[in-house]
Amino acid sequence: MSQPILNVADLWKRYARAEPVLRGVDLSVPAGSLVAVLGVSGCGKTTLLRAIAGFERIERGRIELGERTLDDDRVHLAPERRSVGYVPQDGALFPNLDVRANVAFGLSRSRRRASVVDDLLELVGLAQHAHRHPHQLSGGEQQRVALARALAREPAVLLLDEPFSALDASLRASVREEVAALLRRQGATTVLVTHDQEEALSLADSVAVLRDGVVVQQGTPAELYAAPADAGVATFVGAANVLDAQLDGEWAQTIVGRLPLRERAPAGSGTATSRVVIRPEQLRLALDGAGGDAAKGALGTVERCLFYGHDALVHVRLLVSPDAPALLVRVVGGSLLAAGAPVRVSARGQVTAVA
Repeated sequence: MSQPILNVADLWKRYARAEPVLRGVDLSVPAGSLVAVLGVSGCGKTTLLRAIAGFERIERGRIELGERTLDDDRVHLAPERRSVGYVPQDGALFPNLDVRANVAFGLSRSRRRASVVDDLLELVGLAQHAHRHPHQLSGGEQQRVALARALAREPAVLLLDEPFSALDASLRASVREEVAALLRRQGATTVLVTHDQEEALSLADSVAVLRDGVVVQQGTPAELYAAPADAGVATFVGAANVLDAQLDGEWAQTIVGRLPLRERAPAGSGTATSRVVIRPEQLRLALDGAGGDAAKGALGTVERCLFYGHDALVHVRLLVSPDAPALLVRVVGGSLLAAGAPVRVSARGQVTAVA
């Protein structure tokens, strides 16, 4: 990939005398990429965006955009000098201005007279709504207007603060896919903050998991899902089973069988007790007594089955010991099992050892 255009290093921020909100954040955003910052409410996501935009003074650390320093212990560029676009959660459109005037707001007269605004409205699919006011638009259309307004200033980096959170579930998926496709056509370098794991994994080139003011892991969606840095990341980025295991070289002995490790245990470590992550789709269910390979699985009973149409998530309580864990097993929708059904659970694929 391209060399990073936006770098955040050891960023600290607190409000008044409170505990720090950001505690040494490191973040790398390559040119032309979409990076999602994923975390629960209150973890510091919006504060991080506002610091990058210049709305907040940082306490310590450094923010660089290309070869320019935006913030450090000596420099603090004003927001209008940063070439950073910012789209807040609600879009913040001016209700008294029509769509065209909202997009043109803040542009020089020469750029207003040029075809910049009309081209952007065409790009976001709202050319026919140029003279409508925000209250005459749907939630998705309002978000596209806010995006066009941010792009009109040709920022080097675009910051999106949970822009889809206020949309209905039926509209959210389609709007975010349209916006992501638009940003990629534009080649825009984008930072999206969200608490929605599905949104981050499906849209972003890279995902940074922010927890308690620190980025605990950054990588591609596939890397985070397959090789989480710890149990907290594993259970936050999708459903996961975290099981005790005995590690021995390339293998992990678990309650559902002996499985290969994604990364070999350190040489000379011998047999060690640890935990491993097994995703629900790695587990297989069979009715007890079905015979064949199914008879080798751990015995359990179905506690409940959550049906999602395309698949279902089955909660199984293992019976091999009094303190055996409950497991999540993903099955194809329609393969539903009744509560109380006796089953055997087996596993396949590589597993990741976590702290």
